[in-house]
Amino acid sequence: MKRFALIGAAGYIAPRHMKAIKDNGNDLVAAFDPYDGVGIMDSHFPNADFFTEFERFDRHIDKLRRQGNPIDFISICSPNYLHDAHIRFGLRSGCDVICEKPLVLNPWNVDALQEIEAETGKKVNTILQLRLHDSIIALRDKVLNGPKDKIYDVDLKYMTSRGKWYHHSWKGDMAKSGGIATNIGVHFFDMLTWVFGNVEENIVHQHKEDTASGFLKLERARVNWFLSIDYDQIPEEVRLKGKRTFRTLQMEGKEIEFSDGFTELHTHSYHEILKGNGFGLSDCIKAIEIVSNIRKYL
Repeated sequence: MKRFALIGAAGYIAPRHMKAIKDNGNDLVAAFDPYDGVGIMDSHFPNADFFTEFERFDRHIDKLRRQGNPIDFISICSPNYLHDAHIRFGLRSGCDVICEKPLVLNPWNVDALQEIEAETGKKVNTILQLRLHDSIIALRDKVLNGPKDKIYDVDLKYMTSRGKWYHHSWKGDMAKSGGIATNIGVHFFDMLTWVFGNVEENIVHQHKEDTASGFLKLERARVNWFLSIDYDQIPEEVRLKGKRTFRTLQMEGKEIEFSDGFTELHTHSYHEILKGNGFGLSDCIKAIEIVSNIRKYL
């Protein structure tokens, strides 16, 4: 059983991390969030210590280490712009780190984290759950085993409606979230480079507060992509079913179905990390470079 601490316990994605920790047979010892609405913890780890001040959380983690009961992993679910600082804290506290996407906002942040990894001997892992999705694995196998000179035509659309609150939160602040291409798109860009290879051209058609689109030329694909948090841009037939999210991935005009199978991917990610098979700093760099370049077009 590994001992975990969690930064960002009140966030949207935190319950998936709590569930992943529990489902893999481990213990959440301590959690931190400036916001104290974390009743979800009672469903997973009611005995975990909880802090609303980072200084006290820091002191607690250090005290456990000095008492001979160190934390093994720190999981990070904080706002995007804080990931870099919180990863550094985890490494310097003698812990391995599991960080939600996007790992960091800028490529140069990765270089600095690699130095701290080397200094501390600890590892940074990130959640790239689409690499564990059965449909995406099958797609990658198809491309790798197909004609080596084939360049595929790919269309990706992802629309996930957000309310007015979004623009008043850190997610609506470009400096804090990186914008929607970073906030909701980075794991799709990772998936595309994982399947189709390195970026050769990155063209941005639009990058607004609620919509972004562009073209990626990859080694094995020409990709048109579209991202939106605008409810009105979701297809009418989807809205009529009461749904607020729509995703589609087409290759050569044929749909690649990957809408299902998302619920357990964090648990699967943790399982692989605990076995030593996590995705690290070098795995995430391509997607971070893509979204960093996209932000230049706002």
